[in-house]
Amino acid sequence: MTETIKSGMSRDAIERAAVLDGSKRSPNMPPKDASTLIILDGTGSTAKVLMGRRHEGHKFMPGLFVFPGGRVDRFDGSVPSGSELHPVIESKIFDTLRAKPTRRRARALGLAAIRETYEEAGLLLGQKGGGFSARHPDWQAFSDLGVTPTLNNLRLVARAITPPGRTRRFDAWFFVTHANHIAHTLKQRPTDELQDLHWLTIDDALQLELPVITLTVLKDLQTRLEVDPSLEPSTEIPFYHLKGKNFLRDLI
Repeated sequence: MTETIKSGMSRDAIERAAVLDGSKRSPNMPPKDASTLIILDGTGSTAKVLMGRRHEGHKFMPGLFVFPGGRVDRFDGSVPSGSELHPVIESKIFDTLRAKPTRRRARALGLAAIRETYEEAGLLLGQKGGGFSARHPDWQAFSDLGVTPTLNNLRLVARAITPPGRTRRFDAWFFVTHANHIAHTLKQRPTDELQDLHWLTIDDALQLELPVITLTVLKDLQTRLEVDPSLEPSTEIPFYHLKGKNFLRDLI
């Protein structure tokens, strides 16, 4: 099923709406695989999500509130984990990946979300023990603290491809997990990319200065939790992308 967002939004209208994203006209480039992680603390309408404000010095979306996340690094897919993505979720990703789909790329999206959450929020998601051994310095803290990353807790809530003409383009998958997935919390975050980290109800989060897609996904999540509070893996998720002059909302 395909739905045109806002009655067939024009390309110019989409670009105006994305001004806060720090977008500028740029030669077209293929989107990079990326992932974002929404952590839920609690259930129902009182559940809170973790958000942070991007550093004002960043060229990309400075000062806006976002979830932890970023682009997939080439080594993410080879990182060992204590569990894999739910088979339905893995297949959903694999079946719709651009270019050359592989199972390695599918699991890399989940692992990138976990790595970025560690780097930006100082939270290590996984399970204590398991004998995890880092194969890259970005994962060394997991080894040092005895945490093995796990993927079976991750659920999907949305996918979005940045429209053409942006200075940065991502094919971003939005994962959700619960706070009990957190195995360790660092006293000091490894990076300062996210500031002012807060646990907020979705209603409160919607009042923040947000990128367009973050606002959209938050509203999707709020609706999803009302009808599918257990976040079933088989539930269809919205896929936002531009086709011609129309901004589309497909379901996958």
